[in-house]
Amino acid sequence: MNDALYEQLVSRRTKPLYYILLGGAFLLAVLIAVLGTMFFGVFSFIAGALIALIAYYFISPQLSVEYEYTILNHDLQIDAIYNKSRRKPKMTLDIQTAEIIAPKDSHRMDSYRPEKTYDFSSGRSSEKTYAIMISYKQQNACVLIDPDTRMVDHMVQWMGSKMFTD
Repeated sequence: MNDALYEQLVSRRTKPLYYILLGGAFLLAVLIAVLGTMFFGVFSFIAGALIALIAYYFISPQLSVEYEYTILNHDLQIDAIYNKSRRKPKMTLDIQTAEIIAPKDSHRMDSYRPEKTYDFSSGRSSEKTYAIMISYKQQNACVLIDPDTRMVDHMVQWMGSKMFTD
């Protein structure tokens, strides 16, 4: 068995909107709990606590997101890891079926118009983000990833002339 396996973990930069949403939700919860107690009693305190719990459950996992790229031969699997504890599979694709893999800002990508873009990159401009143009769920899709040099070398072995590193 000559399988080649490589894994890479990429941390996603947190968007400022999530901090604003979380702070706003907790501020709303405190205002409802404190000010509402004067008019509605204990029920407003319970409502404020419920709002805080819902905000914590739905918004705070988005503050710490990491993407794990696992490449086994020519199969690329992308998982999201929330708060370093919950793993959610996002996408599995066969890179040999891709039309092209090139840096996101490459002139080679100019002629491709994806119907949907999946961003699994770090969100940092300092990283070299690659775009994978592939047919996914009957749509032309663009998958954005931040592979390191070792993963790029591994992908070149399977892609040949459809992989560009310029």
